[in-house]
Amino acid sequence: MRKSSNIPREVLKIPTIMHLGAACALITFAMFLTLPSARATESAFRVRTLSSRSDMISGGDALVRVDVPRTISLLDVRVMLNGSDVTSVFRQDEKSHVLTGLVAGLIDGTNTLNVMAGDVDKKTLVAKLKIINHPIAGPIFAGPKETPFICGTEDFKIQSGASLGPALDSNCSAKTRIDYVYRSKDGGTFKPLTETKNVPPDTAETTTTLGTKVPYIVRIETGTIDRAIYQIAVLHNPATEPPPDFSTKSEGWNGRLIYTFGGGCMGGWYHQASTTGGVDDDVMLRQGYAVASSTLNVFGNNCDDLLSTETMMMVKEHFIEAYGVPRFTIGWGCSGGAEQVQPIAQNYPGLLDGIIAGCSFADGAFSIVPSITDARLLNHYFTVASTNYNDKQKLALSGFVTMQTMTLVDKAFAGRIKVGEFCPSVLPMALRYDPETNPKGTRCDLYDHIVNVYGKDSKTGFARRPLDNVGVQYGLKTLNAGTISKGQFLDLNEKIGGFDIDGNISPRRTMADIEAVRRAYSTGRIMMGGGGLATTPLIDYRAYADEDAAGNPHLRYYSFATRARLQKTNGYFDNQIMLTEDVRYGLFSTKSPLLQDALTKMDLWLTKLADDQSKDSKIAKVRRAKPADLVDACWTRDPVAQKIVEKQVYGSGHCEQIYPSASFPRGVAGSPVAGDVIKCQLKPIDSEDYKVHFTTAEMSRLKIIFPSGVCDWSKPGFEERALAGTWLTYDIDP
Repeated sequence: MRKSSNIPREVLKIPTIMHLGAACALITFAMFLTLPSARATESAFRVRTLSSRSDMISGGDALVRVDVPRTISLLDVRVMLNGSDVTSVFRQDEKSHVLTGLVAGLIDGTNTLNVMAGDVDKKTLVAKLKIINHPIAGPIFAGPKETPFICGTEDFKIQSGASLGPALDSNCSAKTRIDYVYRSKDGGTFKPLTETKNVPPDTAETTTTLGTKVPYIVRIETGTIDRAIYQIAVLHNPATEPPPDFSTKSEGWNGRLIYTFGGGCMGGWYHQASTTGGVDDDVMLRQGYAVASSTLNVFGNNCDDLLSTETMMMVKEHFIEAYGVPRFTIGWGCSGGAEQVQPIAQNYPGLLDGIIAGCSFADGAFSIVPSITDARLLNHYFTVASTNYNDKQKLALSGFVTMQTMTLVDKAFAGRIKVGEFCPSVLPMALRYDPETNPKGTRCDLYDHIVNVYGKDSKTGFARRPLDNVGVQYGLKTLNAGTISKGQFLDLNEKIGGFDIDGNISPRRTMADIEAVRRAYSTGRIMMGGGGLATTPLIDYRAYADEDAAGNPHLRYYSFATRARLQKTNGYFDNQIMLTEDVRYGLFSTKSPLLQDALTKMDLWLTKLADDQSKDSKIAKVRRAKPADLVDACWTRDPVAQKIVEKQVYGSGHCEQIYPSASFPRGVAGSPVAGDVIKCQLKPIDSEDYKVHFTTAEMSRLKIIFPSGVCDWSKPGFEERALAGTWLTYDIDP
């Protein structure tokens, strides 16, 4: 695992060595110069890549900018790539006195870009940049590619109705194609535009956020990057406009990019898949936003925020090269989508400038996983318990609002940690792991999917697992509240059990691999709110689903968990706004006027932030740029909902009365709402912790159940540590 700076600009590398727990890893620190965006200084040449970090370029080309001193004519500058003159690809901007060009022909590995200036026969080297290029199929920083990997190009359907067809190679590549669709005046869905030389007479018009009125025609680009199928959509009229490029943007593009992320997790491994986070949302497109996404940015296809980040970075790089530099990029996602955008902002700052997260979890592996796996253990216990529990007691032990949620999260979600329960249907049975018949087969589970981060257990050869419930006193609060008896409490904790290495329920408690715990904290797999997220504008939109009669895992307390982590890590949560309404528009739909307004407010927030050229701290600028009317609030459940402005506080306030927050099994066991303890520190059993009196025999039984002690929730997690850095690069352990 290597570390580098978080500012994607020209680089001077200073190598050093850093030990991460028991693993020795080479850490590469990078220092970047912050360059002026409007005009060059009078005395210095500067060269930088605009499309991505200069050490993380992909696909053989890079958008490069050269800032030239005003004392030098742009005509007297030459740019050389690996010894060849590439000056002709650069376009001159006399106003800013810069050269900008899409430099192609990069070789894989290190390339040298030299800027020369002076008289025709006496040009000298004035600036130099190393560009490290990577294959368009990756990887760059996410580590070795996962195998097997099943292609999905034949199943991918373009909005025009076409298919990408069979994959061209083992990397599931497909030929890039451009399609057009349009909205008709009578509304409805998009229609294919097959004749691009003329605008159909029934084409609707739309007005962008910049006030530009254009025909509602959308250009959709589809291709493959990082073994993912990506799409980019933007307003563009092919009848009157040339194809967009980095310097000639479409008239209908408002200069902003929304990157969408999809939810899920179950089955999110070993396949390219055929769905993206969506690029054809009417609310986004008709306002002029460009929208991008890919199949590996959907957690139901790829439940790994690290690989999702790499793919997003590479797609954004291509977007910049093909369409131009966006003023800012908004991350947009619900559920598993939120589990991507928040860690991306934390761990790879600069990729997302602002976040709108719906039905959110803080992260994918340590926000929801303890709740759903504890629910599985509880449900299993109730089927074999020698002590009867009524429904009220069962519900109290779970912390959820409904029993349906407890059942749902077990049956439909907890299987992500059990090997084989959620294998994608396209993965052949012959390739799948079986402990008896195919012990070296493909292991379908969350941890083996992220083996590049956690590494392998030397004894089993399987991924290390940071899952733990040692010392957890299930039902402690219900015992102290008098909801369950001493006998029930003792029986529950005696028989609750845990999970074995394959995710099967075991009589023994689950003990985490300590190295995996260390890596989870230091690499940001558990989202603690630091890194870039500490200063990223974040709107947390919650359509309340805690009381869903069918059960729902998207509980309101997860928003408070994120807030608690921000507060703990940074001492503030000023960059997070919480908005709550009922579920009349669905969990995360732009049909909601509130969510539409959230997008408008985020645009205003980021626009003002981008305009702030002061030398104040980033968080000071974030506070100052936030729209005055963008504040914590909830909306009543009335037919005409009323806004209630109130700081959202877990467990108290008017909004909490309207939308009561659930807890979670570990919350009932005493965990703080942040839920950021992977493995708890232990303390001796203390009779003062119980509001009931245990007899000598009962206390002896309790000590047998917890021979090493019980969780001390007043302390940080065992081996909890700060983020090792941002922009980390990974290689799998031997």
